[in-house]
Amino acid sequence: MRAGRRQAVLLLAPAVVLLVVLVGGSQVLMLAASLGRRSAYGGVIPGWSLENYLRALEPLYIRVLARSVILAAATTIVCLVVGYPVAYWLARRAPPTMRRALLVLVILPFWTSFLVRMYAWMFLLRTEGLVNLALGSLGLPALGLLYNPAAVLLGQVYGELPFIILPLYASLEKLDPALLDAAADLGAPPREVLRRVVLPLTWPGIVAGSILVFIPSLGAYLAPDLLGGARYVYVGSLIQSQFAVARDIPFGAALSFALSAGVLLVLWIFRRPLQAGSGESG
Repeated sequence: MRAGRRQAVLLLAPAVVLLVVLVGGSQVLMLAASLGRRSAYGGVIPGWSLENYLRALEPLYIRVLARSVILAAATTIVCLVVGYPVAYWLARRAPPTMRRALLVLVILPFWTSFLVRMYAWMFLLRTEGLVNLALGSLGLPALGLLYNPAAVLLGQVYGELPFIILPLYASLEKLDPALLDAAADLGAPPREVLRRVVLPLTWPGIVAGSILVFIPSLGAYLAPDLLGGARYVYVGSLIQSQFAVARDIPFGAALSFALSAGVLLVLWIFRRPLQAGSGESG
């Protein structure tokens, strides 16, 4: 037992050190920068002030945060509504010999850069894009499909959808068919079987997939910037502009640290379903 534990510690040590240095170290540097002040040339003057955090509570930035939360929540809901039937079909209805190939198709978009995929959507949705060209060939007027919240939501759903399909598939694949047969034998209609049997048993997968979608969507930058045309400011765009445009590193660091704290709060709130999901997988 002791030899096994030592081997486990030796195997995990490099990953733990890497996480501590990259994640913990960056968070410490960001916290230190957020407590300082902006210099005249865009640097950081060390200090111990909460001025940047108080500035982040101004109504303007609260509206930006609210817009980002709405985008993340809408992305999560749409991904869940679209992804659950796909995951159910893959886990319960697809031919077993084809499941691996179909799962590869689900993760296939990850083989291409997210930036390239967003530019592809711009090519499809712009005024002279393929969608409007197809509408013009049918005698229909061109639509303003790009540079609006709907385009941003579309890009986010497209980018995050696989992150919710895979956890849902893992939960649905473990679902005991005998439970579904027992519910049907007792006279439960399909809707009640879904509501009282399937959804409760796959709840850990729903929570895990929703968190995997919500957290990246909360700090999204590429889709809002490219598909939204920078007309609508989100938290990710705001943080990027503070570092690259305004050169206000302390305020950008405060926003980043506050966003990280919010993510940790979300993970803490949903810790029990996540632990249940990890327990099932073990």
